[in-house]
Amino acid sequence: MTDKFHQELRRVKDEVIDMAYMAEAMLRDSVTALKTGDHDLAGSVRDRKSCLTETNDRLEEEMYQLIALYHPVARDMRLIACSLKTISSSERIGRYGKDIAGVMLETSNDRKLPDIVSALSIPHMADLVLSMIDDSLKAYDEEDISYVTRHSERDDTIDLLRHTIFREGLSYMMEDPRTISRCTNYLMVARYLERCADHSCKIAEKVIYMVTGERIEIR
Repeated sequence: MTDKFHQELRRVKDEVIDMAYMAEAMLRDSVTALKTGDHDLAGSVRDRKSCLTETNDRLEEEMYQLIALYHPVARDMRLIACSLKTISSSERIGRYGKDIAGVMLETSNDRKLPDIVSALSIPHMADLVLSMIDDSLKAYDEEDISYVTRHSERDDTIDLLRHTIFREGLSYMMEDPRTISRCTNYLMVARYLERCADHSCKIAEKVIYMVTGERIEIR
């Protein structure tokens, strides 16, 4: 491959990384807004959604142009495949951040009720998910699979935590019917976070394929 191709590929890869961290920041800020009741922060997450979508579409198109112009093979083609998955999964992570921000804006914040968000361990779950996303992005950026060797185990922890949150949420609703609406929304947040962890695993799978040429499924 020509030097020009590799320069272009490196430039687009850097932009993919920037987009991915934008999506991660949307998710992080949405959970912070949910925890603190910050309507302005939640609104800013929703406002970033259009920029995320535009960046997603532009980077996908640039990757397709690289394929059409240079016909990459072997590891170069695997890098492009990994980049396309990172773009797609990052866009979904950002969308879930937007959805969580929407939950915060649409959920009544009755100060007479307990702090259900923290009681259900949603901030803790979010921290675990964000650490998985961050490691997947580091693995992609540095092309180093050591960051994602424990993703399967970490994903299992997220799945167990979501089931625990579901059971505890049901308990809150049965004990105090005033919490039904809020708990229902927060259970959806836990589901969104679980899906974000899944997207982190999808990025990790493609990074492993990019580096080693081996296709695996993280369960």
